[in-house]
Amino acid sequence: MTTLSWIILATFAGGILSAVVAGLFAIKAKASQVPMLVSYAVGALLGAAFIEVLPHAFEQSESIQATAATVLFGILGFFILEKLVLWRHCHIEECEAHDPHTLPQPKHDNKHGHNDHGRSGLMILVGDTFHNFVDGVLIAAAFMADTQLGIVTSIAIIAHEVPQEVGDFLILLHSGYSKKKAMLLNVIASAAMVIGGVLAYFTLQVAQALVTPLLALAAASMLYVAVADLIPGLHRRPELTATAQQVLLIGLGVATIWLVGAWAHGH
Repeated sequence: MTTLSWIILATFAGGILSAVVAGLFAIKAKASQVPMLVSYAVGALLGAAFIEVLPHAFEQSESIQATAATVLFGILGFFILEKLVLWRHCHIEECEAHDPHTLPQPKHDNKHGHNDHGRSGLMILVGDTFHNFVDGVLIAAAFMADTQLGIVTSIAIIAHEVPQEVGDFLILLHSGYSKKKAMLLNVIASAAMVIGGVLAYFTLQVAQALVTPLLALAAASMLYVAVADLIPGLHRRPELTATAQQVLLIGLGVATIWLVGAWAHGH
Protein backbone atom coordinates (compact mmCIF):
# COMPACT_ATOMS: atom_id res chain seq x y z
CA MET A 1 0.00 0.00 0.00
CA THR A 2 1.12 3.55 -0.69
CA THR A 3 1.55 6.06 2.13
CA LEU A 4 -1.51 7.99 0.91
CA SER A 5 -3.59 4.78 0.92
CA TRP A 6 -2.54 4.09 4.51
CA ILE A 7 -3.48 7.64 5.53
CA ILE A 8 -6.91 7.44 3.89
CA LEU A 9 -7.60 4.01 5.42
CA ALA A 10 -6.43 5.05 8.90
CA THR A 11 -8.30 8.36 8.95
CA PHE A 12 -11.45 6.71 7.63
CA ALA A 13 -11.26 4.11 10.40
CA GLY A 14 -10.29 6.65 13.03
CA GLY A 15 -12.93 9.15 12.04
CA ILE A 16 -16.00 7.83 10.27
CA LEU A 17 -15.96 4.20 11.47
CA SER A 18 -15.20 5.26 15.06
CA ALA A 19 -18.17 7.64 15.00
CA VAL A 20 -20.50 4.90 13.73
CA VAL A 21 -19.26 2.32 16.25
CA ALA A 22 -19.47 4.87 19.08
CA GLY A 23 -23.01 5.82 18.10
CA LEU A 24 -24.16 2.20 18.02
CA PHE A 25 -22.43 1.55 21.34
CA ALA A 26 -23.85 4.68 22.98
CA ILE A 27 -27.42 3.70 22.19
CA LYS A 28 -27.05 0.57 24.34
CA ALA A 29 -24.23 1.70 26.64
CA LYS A 30 -24.33 1.21 30.38
CA ALA A 31 -22.66 3.79 32.59
CA SER A 32 -20.18 1.20 33.90
CA GLN A 33 -18.88 0.38 30.41
CA VAL A 34 -17.67 3.83 29.38
CA PRO A 35 -14.93 4.13 32.07
CA MET A 36 -13.58 0.77 30.87
CA LEU A 37 -13.13 2.21 27.37
CA VAL A 38 -11.55 5.32 28.87
CA SER A 39 -9.04 3.30 30.92
CA TYR A 40 -7.96 1.34 27.85
CA ALA A 41 -7.67 4.57 25.86
CA VAL A 42 -5.38 6.08 28.53
CA GLY A 43 -2.99 3.16 28.17
CA ALA A 44 -3.05 3.28 24.38
CA LEU A 45 -2.37 7.02 24.31
CA LEU A 46 0.45 6.90 26.86
CA GLY A 47 1.95 3.83 25.22
CA ALA A 48 1.92 5.39 21.76
CA ALA A 49 3.37 8.68 23.03
CA PHE A 50 6.25 7.20 25.03
CA ILE A 51 7.02 3.95 23.19
CA GLU A 52 6.61 5.03 19.58
CA VAL A 53 5.95 8.68 18.74
CA LEU A 54 8.47 10.46 21.00
CA PRO A 55 11.37 8.09 20.19
CA HIS A 56 10.77 8.61 16.45
CA ALA A 57 10.51 12.37 16.89
CA PHE A 58 13.79 12.48 18.82
CA GLU A 59 15.54 10.20 16.31
CA GLN A 60 14.58 12.46 13.39
CA SER A 61 15.19 15.71 15.23
CA GLU A 62 18.25 17.85 14.68
CA SER A 63 17.75 19.29 18.18
CA ILE A 64 16.34 17.15 20.99
CA GLN A 65 15.82 20.29 23.09
CA ALA A 66 13.77 21.92 20.33
CA THR A 67 11.62 18.81 19.93
CA ALA A 68 11.08 18.54 23.68
CA ALA A 69 10.14 22.23 23.73
CA THR A 70 7.62 21.58 20.95
CA VAL A 71 6.01 18.89 23.11
CA LEU A 72 5.90 21.29 26.06
CA PHE A 73 4.38 24.15 24.08
CA GLY A 74 2.03 21.69 22.39
CA ILE A 75 0.62 20.66 25.77
CA LEU A 76 0.21 24.32 26.74
CA GLY A 77 -1.40 25.03 23.36
CA PHE A 78 -3.96 22.26 23.80
CA PHE A 79 -4.72 23.62 27.27
CA ILE A 80 -5.43 27.02 25.73
CA LEU A 81 -7.57 25.47 22.98
CA GLU A 82 -9.62 23.65 25.60
CA LYS A 83 -10.10 26.93 27.45
CA LEU A 84 -11.31 28.50 24.21
CA VAL A 85 -14.01 25.84 23.92
CA LEU A 86 -12.59 24.19 20.83
CA TRP A 87 -10.94 21.01 22.05
CA ARG A 88 -13.62 19.49 24.26
CA HIS A 89 -16.41 21.88 23.33
CA CYS A 90 -17.75 22.43 26.83
CA HIS A 91 -18.81 25.77 28.21
CA ILE A 92 -18.73 27.00 31.78
CA GLU A 93 -22.20 26.05 32.93
CA GLU A 94 -22.20 22.63 31.25
CA CYS A 95 -18.55 21.55 31.37
CA GLU A 96 -19.33 18.16 32.85
CA ALA A 97 -21.81 17.42 30.08
CA HIS A 98 -19.05 16.25 27.76
CA ASP A 99 -17.37 14.03 30.34
CA PRO A 100 -17.23 10.54 28.76
CA HIS A 101 -17.97 9.06 32.20
CA THR A 102 -21.45 10.58 32.25
CA LEU A 103 -24.32 9.33 30.15
CA PRO A 104 -26.93 12.09 29.86
CA GLN A 105 -30.40 11.17 28.71
CA PRO A 106 -31.89 12.71 25.56
CA LYS A 107 -34.22 15.64 25.98
CA HIS A 108 -37.66 15.41 24.48
CA ASP A 109 -39.34 18.05 22.37
CA ASN A 110 -40.22 21.07 24.45
CA LYS A 111 -43.64 22.63 24.86
CA HIS A 112 -43.12 24.85 21.84
CA GLY A 113 -42.95 21.78 19.62
CA HIS A 114 -39.30 21.96 18.54
CA ASN A 115 -36.00 20.51 19.73
CA ASP A 116 -33.79 22.64 21.93
CA HIS A 117 -30.42 21.90 20.39
CA GLY A 118 -28.73 24.49 22.59
CA ARG A 119 -25.19 25.70 22.49
CA SER A 120 -23.69 22.42 23.68
CA GLY A 121 -24.79 20.57 20.53
CA LEU A 122 -23.39 23.28 18.27
CA MET A 123 -20.09 23.43 20.18
CA ILE A 124 -19.73 19.67 19.94
CA LEU A 125 -19.99 19.82 16.16
CA VAL A 126 -17.56 22.74 15.84
CA GLY A 127 -15.09 21.25 18.31
CA ASP A 128 -15.29 17.74 16.86
CA THR A 129 -14.64 18.96 13.34
CA PHE A 130 -11.54 20.85 14.47
CA HIS A 131 -10.36 18.01 16.71
CA ASN A 132 -10.74 15.39 13.98
CA PHE A 133 -9.02 17.58 11.39
CA VAL A 134 -6.00 17.93 13.70
CA ASP A 135 -5.95 14.17 14.36
CA GLY A 136 -5.93 13.58 10.60
CA VAL A 137 -2.90 15.86 10.21
CA LEU A 138 -1.08 14.02 13.02
CA ILE A 139 -1.84 10.61 11.51
CA ALA A 140 -0.52 11.79 8.12
CA ALA A 141 2.69 13.07 9.72
CA ALA A 142 3.20 9.75 11.49
CA PHE A 143 2.73 7.70 8.29
CA MET A 144 5.09 9.99 6.38
CA ALA A 145 7.75 9.42 9.02
CA ASP A 146 7.30 5.65 9.14
CA THR A 147 4.47 3.26 8.21
CA GLN A 148 4.56 1.28 11.45
CA LEU A 149 4.56 4.52 13.44
CA GLY A 150 1.48 5.58 11.50
CA ILE A 151 -0.28 2.30 12.34
CA VAL A 152 0.49 2.63 16.06
CA THR A 153 -0.52 6.30 16.11
CA SER A 154 -3.78 5.48 14.36
CA ILE A 155 -4.62 2.75 16.87
CA ALA A 156 -3.98 5.13 19.78
CA ILE A 157 -6.18 7.81 18.21
CA ILE A 158 -8.97 5.32 17.45
CA ALA A 159 -8.78 4.04 21.05
CA HIS A 160 -9.52 7.48 22.44
CA GLU A 161 -11.90 8.50 19.65
CA VAL A 162 -14.45 5.81 20.52
CA PRO A 163 -15.12 6.93 24.14
CA GLN A 164 -14.86 10.55 22.99
CA GLU A 165 -17.46 9.98 20.27
CA VAL A 166 -19.70 8.09 22.71
CA GLY A 167 -19.75 11.20 24.90
CA ASP A 168 -20.35 13.47 21.91
CA PHE A 169 -23.21 11.33 20.61
CA LEU A 170 -24.93 11.32 23.99
CA ILE A 171 -24.59 15.08 24.36
CA LEU A 172 -26.20 15.55 20.96
CA LEU A 173 -29.09 13.38 22.13
CA HIS A 174 -29.21 15.38 25.36
CA SER A 175 -29.37 18.58 23.31
CA GLY A 176 -32.48 17.37 21.53
CA TYR A 177 -31.21 15.74 18.33
CA SER A 178 -32.76 12.47 17.17
CA LYS A 179 -30.56 9.36 17.16
CA LYS A 180 -30.46 9.36 13.35
CA LYS A 181 -29.50 13.04 13.11
CA ALA A 182 -26.94 12.76 15.94
CA MET A 183 -25.29 9.84 14.15
CA LEU A 184 -25.27 11.70 10.81
CA LEU A 185 -23.81 14.90 12.25
CA ASN A 186 -21.15 12.97 14.18
CA VAL A 187 -20.12 11.13 11.01
CA ILE A 188 -19.93 14.40 9.04
CA ALA A 189 -17.75 15.98 11.74
CA SER A 190 -15.56 12.86 11.80
CA ALA A 191 -14.98 13.09 8.03
CA ALA A 192 -12.75 16.08 8.81
CA MET A 193 -10.11 13.54 9.89
CA VAL A 194 -9.89 12.18 6.34
CA ILE A 195 -9.71 15.72 4.93
CA GLY A 196 -6.99 16.69 7.41
CA GLY A 197 -4.97 13.59 6.60
CA VAL A 198 -5.13 14.01 2.82
CA LEU A 199 -4.37 17.75 2.91
CA ALA A 200 -1.46 17.16 5.29
CA TYR A 201 -0.05 14.46 3.00
CA PHE A 202 0.22 16.83 0.05
CA THR A 203 1.40 19.73 2.21
CA LEU A 204 4.09 17.68 3.91
CA GLN A 205 5.36 16.43 0.54
CA VAL A 206 6.82 19.90 0.01
CA ALA A 207 7.45 20.68 3.67
CA GLN A 208 9.24 17.64 5.08
CA ALA A 209 10.76 19.78 7.83
CA LEU A 210 7.31 19.96 9.42
CA VAL A 211 7.07 16.20 9.98
CA THR A 212 9.21 16.11 13.13
CA PRO A 213 7.46 19.05 14.85
CA LEU A 214 4.11 17.46 13.99
CA LEU A 215 5.23 14.19 15.57
CA ALA A 216 6.11 16.17 18.71
CA LEU A 217 2.65 17.77 18.62
CA ALA A 218 1.09 14.32 18.16
CA ALA A 219 2.84 13.16 21.33
CA ALA A 220 1.72 16.33 23.12
CA SER A 221 -1.91 15.78 22.13
CA MET A 222 -1.81 12.16 23.30
CA LEU A 223 -0.27 13.13 26.63
CA TYR A 224 -2.69 16.01 27.15
CA VAL A 225 -5.80 13.99 26.33
CA ALA A 226 -4.68 11.09 28.54
CA VAL A 227 -3.45 13.06 31.55
CA ALA A 228 -5.68 16.17 31.55
CA ASP A 229 -8.82 14.85 29.89
CA LEU A 230 -9.26 11.17 30.73
CA ILE A 231 -7.34 10.28 33.92
CA PRO A 232 -9.13 12.83 36.16
CA GLY A 233 -12.43 11.08 35.44
CA LEU A 234 -10.98 7.75 36.56
CA HIS A 235 -10.35 9.22 40.01
CA ARG A 236 -14.09 9.42 40.52
CA ARG A 237 -13.96 5.70 41.32
CA PRO A 238 -11.32 5.44 44.07
CA GLU A 239 -12.40 2.03 45.41
CA LEU A 240 -9.79 -0.73 45.24
CA THR A 241 -11.61 -2.99 42.77
CA ALA A 242 -12.23 -0.11 40.35
CA THR A 243 -8.62 1.02 40.64
CA ALA A 244 -7.35 -2.51 39.95
CA GLN A 245 -9.59 -2.73 36.90
CA GLN A 246 -8.38 0.66 35.64
CA VAL A 247 -4.72 -0.27 36.08
CA LEU A 248 -5.29 -3.58 34.30
CA LEU A 249 -7.02 -1.90 31.35
CA ILE A 250 -4.39 0.86 31.15
CA GLY A 251 -1.73 -1.85 31.08
CA LEU A 252 -3.69 -3.63 28.35
CA GLY A 253 -3.73 -0.42 26.31
CA VAL A 254 0.04 -0.03 26.68
CA ALA A 255 0.57 -3.70 25.83
CA THR A 256 -1.55 -3.35 22.69
CA ILE A 257 0.65 -0.52 21.43
CA TRP A 258 3.83 -2.43 22.28
CA LEU A 259 2.61 -5.58 20.52
CA VAL A 260 1.43 -3.70 17.44
CA GLY A 261 4.74 -1.84 17.32
CA ALA A 262 6.69 -5.09 17.61
CA TRP A 263 4.56 -6.69 14.88
CA ALA A 264 4.96 -3.68 12.59
CA HIS A 265 8.74 -3.59 13.12
CA GLY A 266 8.86 -7.26 12.19
CA HIS A 267 7.19 -6.50 8.86
